[in-house]
Amino acid sequence: MKGLALSKRFYEEYGAPMLREQFPALEGLIAVGLAGSGSECFGYDDALSQDHDFEPGFCLFLPDEDTVDRKAAFALERAYAKLPKEFMGYRRSPLSPVGGNRHGVLRMSDFFQSKTGDPKGELSMEDWFFISEQSLAEATNGALFRDDSGEMTAIRERLAYLPEDVRRKKLAGHLLLMGQAGQYNYRRCVLRGETAAAQLAAIEFVNSALHAVFLLNRRYLSYYKWRFHALRTLPLLSSLHEPLEYLISSGNGTEEAAKKEGLIEQIGAAILSELRAQALSEGEASELEAHAYAVNAHIADGELRTRHILYGV
Repeated sequence: MKGLALSKRFYEEYGAPMLREQFPALEGLIAVGLAGSGSECFGYDDALSQDHDFEPGFCLFLPDEDTVDRKAAFALERAYAKLPKEFMGYRRSPLSPVGGNRHGVLRMSDFFQSKTGDPKGELSMEDWFFISEQSLAEATNGALFRDDSGEMTAIRERLAYLPEDVRRKKLAGHLLLMGQAGQYNYRRCVLRGETAAAQLAAIEFVNSALHAVFLLNRRYLSYYKWRFHALRTLPLLSSLHEPLEYLISSGNGTEEAAKKEGLIEQIGAAILSELRAQALSEGEASELEAHAYAVNAHIADGELRTRHILYGV
């Protein structure tokens, strides 16, 4: 069973009755769901995921103390801790008394502060560049089973994805790096017999290509161990997972290098086709670097547009 489904079942059978019967004063104020760290919050969990941090549990998100005081929060914590220790064959872990729990009672403001640096998720242009996309993904992933006040939903919608100018700045930088590493440096390293350097160039190309694909899909970039898994589920350019995997899992001998050069051009062409489809760049040039500068030129914010093209990477 997927962790998100397990969490919802546990809430519906035990959490919802607990809130209705013991805490009616919180109705209208509380949000309940599963979000944050952990593969189950992204829907990426599988049988292997159950060897650690996999259990029935959910998050009870409370507003600040001026609305729900510490006494009420503490009573809710105690009630949550008393819920069944086992559910559908899975055991719950005891909650830490010093905090840091993934489940249980959390302040909304503390949750968003930990993920974005702001208790309301109100970010400046600079913040969008310096907060990791993984953290932004953790602020908006999973699901809410209820949100009585709508406050949690409103913040999550605010953080749903990057502002368009930020997306374009990041995309421009990664297109430039793709061109430098893949279309230029990979071949030169191979010709010099620098196979280790060639592999590093391939890795740099793949890393930036992954960034570009997620940006074109308007999806936050996944944690590194989940990137290829997530790539296969994207609506756009998911077919690139096989050639991208080949580039970083093969050697750099004569035949492999020739195949890699061809794949680099194919991947670049697929990404350029999507750039044109989204009206992010025009022209028939095959060089990714030229399109990187075209994407950058269409950033609306003048100050951001004139910053170094690699500012967003």
